[in-house]
Amino acid sequence: MNKLSKRSLIAAIGLTMAAATVTLSSPSYAVVDNATSAVNTDEQFLAMQGYDPVAYFKSGGPQKGMKKFSVQHTGGNYYFASAENMKAFIANPEKYLPQYGGFCAMGTALGKKLDGDPNVWKIVDGKLYLNVNKDVSVAWNRNLNENIQTADDYWPELKHQTPASLNAN
Repeated sequence: MNKLSKRSLIAAIGLTMAAATVTLSSPSYAVVDNATSAVNTDEQFLAMQGYDPVAYFKSGGPQKGMKKFSVQHTGGNYYFASAENMKAFIANPEKYLPQYGGFCAMGTALGKKLDGDPNVWKIVDGKLYLNVNKDVSVAWNRNLNENIQTADDYWPELKHQTPASLNAN
């Protein structure tokens, strides 16, 4: 079994175990199923459900942004809680953007594009990761480094595919 297959198997087992405890009301797919964007947005192109990507780094957690402090970047509109956070983002967006376009990190490790919940997050090595829900995040954290490596390997192939085409199985 090759390295990527082993990683995928481990990630799949973790996600399967976590998914068994997820309630039916939990979101499980990206907001716009037929979008080919590498950024997870709603139909109005709002990224991160309006949460401020800088706040995770500067305030230590999720914070809703405001429309008056917004920036359009790579297909998504990002909202910020303050003018200061907006300026920090403009100066260095790559420092603050969530990995995998804000799609679920564990889902990406499994070759899928699932919605990333801004309230289920983790910063690892200075990078922001979102997951679809707390149960999936627990599974993702069990093999964190392997899951990140697998997601990093998959992302170039996944990023411009539609969630609907990836999540069909």
